[in-house]
Amino acid sequence: MNFLRRRFSDPNAAANIPNGYLQGIGVDDNRERVLQAAGASPQTIRRDLGFLSSLTGRTEPKGKTKTLLVIDDPHTDWSKYFRGKKIHGEYDIRVEQCEFSELNLASYSDGGTMVDMQLYRQGTKIVRSFKPAFVLIRQHARGMGVQEDWKNLVLGFQYGCIPSVNSWESIYNFMDKPWVFAQLLKLQDKHGKEKFPVIDQSYFPNHKEMY
Repeated sequence: MNFLRRRFSDPNAAANIPNGYLQGIGVDDNRERVLQAAGASPQTIRRDLGFLSSLTGRTEPKGKTKTLLVIDDPHTDWSKYFRGKKIHGEYDIRVEQCEFSELNLASYSDGGTMVDMQLYRQGTKIVRSFKPAFVLIRQHARGMGVQEDWKNLVLGFQYGCIPSVNSWESIYNFMDKPWVFAQLLKLQDKHGKEKFPVIDQSYFPNHKEMY
């Protein structure tokens, strides 16, 4: 981070910054002044600051608090199950809940994972940013729709080494049903059909092979 601050404190260097390069990294508070000195337009400045510029001024609550991120639809209010509970009698539990489609993240090898959550509840827009200490997954990481593949988020949480239930390894493996069935066939081969029966299925790499 200190390297980046020194690097971008030079207006000549800032003039060569590609559009969108500053999005998603923690530049310091004088980044707008540096871009202005490099002759960037106000439109370019707003674009390059990116959605993570909203993180400035927002910090984790003070005190001994652990943030639990629950990935689930809003029909179940998970906060009530943890209200008044503590971890080891010492840490309060702060619950943040949203769906896969309502969150984004950035993970760093030396800084963990920062989650950016944007959602609407009862007509009110909720925007929050935080570092989760644990993730509870109650939603499939891959749905039936074209836009319902959240593999990139699963990879981000795993990259940030955030613990979860179920494990990210199991979530990742269960994203592809043929892969799961192949593991079941291995178990059947090990224990026998009588002890480990499975429903017979067929796999085709595409629809053309089905005819």
